[in-house]
Amino acid sequence: MKKIFFTVLCSLVFLFGFGQDKITEGKIDAYLKEVIEVNEIPGAAVAVIKNGKIIYEKYFGESSLENQKPVDQNTGFRLFSTTKIITNVAIFQLIENGKLSLEDPISKYLFNLPKEWQDIKVGNLLSHSSGLPNIVAFDDIPISLPYEKRIEILATKPMEFITGNEYRYNQTNYLFLTRIIEKITGQTFDEYILQNQFPNVKSGVTFSSNMNDVFANGGVRYTYDAKTKKYQKGNTDFGKDSHSANGMIITLPEFIRWNQNLDKNIFLKEDTKSLMWKPFKYASNSRDFAYGWEIYNSNNTTSFGFTGGNETAFRKFLKDDITIIFLSNGHKYSGMYVQSQVINHVAGLIDSSLVDDHFLAHEKVNYDFLKLDIQKAIENYKTLKASHPEWDFEYRLNVIGYTFLNYGRINDAIKVFELNSKENPQSGNAFDSLADAYFNNKQFELSKQNYQKALALSPDNNNAKEMLKKLDGMIVK
Repeated sequence: MKKIFFTVLCSLVFLFGFGQDKITEGKIDAYLKEVIEVNEIPGAAVAVIKNGKIIYEKYFGESSLENQKPVDQNTGFRLFSTTKIITNVAIFQLIENGKLSLEDPISKYLFNLPKEWQDIKVGNLLSHSSGLPNIVAFDDIPISLPYEKRIEILATKPMEFITGNEYRYNQTNYLFLTRIIEKITGQTFDEYILQNQFPNVKSGVTFSSNMNDVFANGGVRYTYDAKTKKYQKGNTDFGKDSHSANGMIITLPEFIRWNQNLDKNIFLKEDTKSLMWKPFKYASNSRDFAYGWEIYNSNNTTSFGFTGGNETAFRKFLKDDITIIFLSNGHKYSGMYVQSQVINHVAGLIDSSLVDDHFLAHEKVNYDFLKLDIQKAIENYKTLKASHPEWDFEYRLNVIGYTFLNYGRINDAIKVFELNSKENPQSGNAFDSLADAYFNNKQFELSKQNYQKALALSPDNNNAKEMLKKLDGMIVK
């Protein structure tokens, strides 16, 4: 009798667990389909790994719009800046093997550096606290120039801030990490990564920072043209030196395997991973960031990961043993940061303790403005804000306003920026954005008035200064 009762009980537990898994899967499916529809994402792949097991792996849409080829397990996705976590692991493999230290000055491996760069440390590169001038910000440093010539010109540019003082995302940091890896190992960056993190992979992983490169199984990045209202293939070439920052192309199954190897301590020991995820101490205390990894907080739960190209994201919730991977090949509203919203939302569907109402509210505001009439979206926003006056939506409204501006919805952009300036009357940035919209709408007097307000609130606002000079000349004429 006891045996029969135990068997029945086990069966009920199994069926209940299986049923719950199917319910969760259904919720994730429904949510992702809505995300893809609202944002008009061509193709995507999503995985959830919990306690070492793949509990969700799905493929959506098309990898090739031209050939109507569906996304599948063989589809390669460009990771863009999510590539950086692969590079971070490579650096810490060298650290674990005693070949490198976070405290090493970069001048130990890189030569002919200007004096003020000499004492920048490897840890500063990983934490984006170097203060180096950002090599992609200068038109006079094209990727067509040899590396040595590019650095020679870069050395004439001013430092952005005192090393270690603050966080500022910077591609020069990863250009130098590439050179350090190659100097120590005697291999190319690509060779070292493939040998030490993908040794048995015959396909599904490659490197290219040139979007013109064609691959049989994907690697296409689509950008939406607001004028033609169609997707077109991306054609930007970041150069081979950018592989460590944005060059990996990988299939979802290979990314899942990479994560499993990271979890099993095949790449790094547990202590080394803990060091990699340790928050960097900035002198200004301005940012919560680890050694190459973004630190996130969902409902008071810390997670680590990174995003790339506004299209891909990787996140590890260490305490809950959950990893979520989101890959896509483009989306219409690239400035909305959909990839981070997907990670946060799916995490909450998997584990209710990870539900963050503030994050969900930001996502709802996004959706309302994209899907509803502008006045209805504003009404919904005001209702939401009234119920949670402590929540800050200034940044979110600013992103939505510029999205409308970029997509030719100037009148809607003005309404959003007007709302934001009323909600945040002490924000110079809110008035600066409103002034930008008025300028685009050729309402020059209103533009000037709002640039003046922006400058009064933020005296260091260079954009407002430059635009006021421009407007004075135009209004005089």
